[in-house]
Amino acid sequence: MQLSPSQIPREVAAILTKIQKAGFEAWIVGGSVRDLLIGQKPKDWDLTTNASPEKIQEIFEKTFYTNEFGTVGVVNEETIEESLKVIQVTPYRLEGKYSDARRPDNVIFSQKIEDDLKRRDFTINALAYDPTSGKLLDLYDGIADIEAGTVRAVGDPNERFSEDALRILRGIRLAAELNFSIEEDTKKAMGECSQQLGKISKERIRDEFIGIINSSQPMQALVLANTLGILSYIVLEIGRGVGVEQNQAHSYDVFEHNLRALQHAADKKWPFEVRIAALFHDIGKPKTRRWSDEKHDWTFHGHDVVGAKITKKALEDLKFSRETIQTTEKLVRWHMFFSDPDKITLSAVRRIIRNVGPENIDSLIKLRMCDRIGTGRPKEQPFRFRKYQSMIEQALQDPITVSMLLINGERVMEVTREKPGPRLGWILHALLEEVLDDPAKNTKEYLQERAKDLAALSDPELQVLGQEGKERKNQEERDKIRDIRKKYFVE
Repeated sequence: MQLSPSQIPREVAAILTKIQKAGFEAWIVGGSVRDLLIGQKPKDWDLTTNASPEKIQEIFEKTFYTNEFGTVGVVNEETIEESLKVIQVTPYRLEGKYSDARRPDNVIFSQKIEDDLKRRDFTINALAYDPTSGKLLDLYDGIADIEAGTVRAVGDPNERFSEDALRILRGIRLAAELNFSIEEDTKKAMGECSQQLGKISKERIRDEFIGIINSSQPMQALVLANTLGILSYIVLEIGRGVGVEQNQAHSYDVFEHNLRALQHAADKKWPFEVRIAALFHDIGKPKTRRWSDEKHDWTFHGHDVVGAKITKKALEDLKFSRETIQTTEKLVRWHMFFSDPDKITLSAVRRIIRNVGPENIDSLIKLRMCDRIGTGRPKEQPFRFRKYQSMIEQALQDPITVSMLLINGERVMEVTREKPGPRLGWILHALLEEVLDDPAKNTKEYLQERAKDLAALSDPELQVLGQEGKERKNQEERDKIRDIRKKYFVE
């Protein structure tokens, strides 16, 4: 694997050059190098140097401390790319004991890049690159592990995870993002050190959990987390679905069903709100499972209501944003919306849209697709489901009514001296027909003048025009419904 200076953004290269011209060493380090080697664009850029924090701040005009471990943020105001606006520069450092399994008790700045790399978590992150000299430093065979698709701890994995237990989740998240496997000794140490996760803040766990859910292989990651006894430190209730058999409509237990639903969302590259709702959608089933002698099968009455409550509590514990909690809770609560489209009414569909909000209806549709795939059924969109989609789109359409006009009945009466009654309705429908023919006529000025002309007509003449307008409105609505149904192949 080779790297080229041409892969480095000019903002990053300029910082490296400036530090080196001041007489210090400077390297790109960690995940930035790993991403470059596997052909991905780094999400952020981390640099390391033998300059002290004070020296770094002397070299650059606009900087700020980002943490208590010497990291200095160098500000680039000229760039519009988010990942380049602040570049983190950290001195080489050695770390003291980790008394709380979260952060070192103290750090010691070093003059040797080797000291910095040996404290890194995984070999694929213990890489340093200097584009000026072209030197790629790989002391722990990280490149070989990248080529083999392996996540391996640097040195003794038990020591690494005892230092910072969050590295356990970080390793699982990296494996899921990169579709790598985890080396056996590293995996074993993850399980042995899993209890240390109890010392980690919920916010830090949440961030790794988000990374796992947004990865390409979230199912693989969460199965491993459960096997190693780690899942309970994220969301205990997810693991309660293990071994909980479902009814005959499902091929998998609750745990696997939820994970397969999540994986389908990941395979489709759907957004986070769909993925997390897919993971939680049946989380209420273990608490609501009952045997029915009548059906000779399991029932889960009210699992959507119970699941919404469990979801809300779990996401609150992980310190998710209020918006994420409310959206996920709604999707879980109403994920059972699917019914027989030959029997359900448009008013019922509108109630569903009201319950989740128009902004979430697309996510609800996608969640239902995930739910179906999670049962083990091959089709994502059977006919009945496509028909339901068409009804939702129909319900979301603005009705074709005289309210579309930029003039209302009150204004028509003002400019024509008409009284409330049939003639007023005929005028409005006649105006609507003209606007449907030519939307450019939907202006206050035109409609006011045209209303005066219509008011001069006799009752029979005006009634004919009004009826033509009403029929035109009805035909437009029929055409719109036909196009929607044709779109979903449910004519």
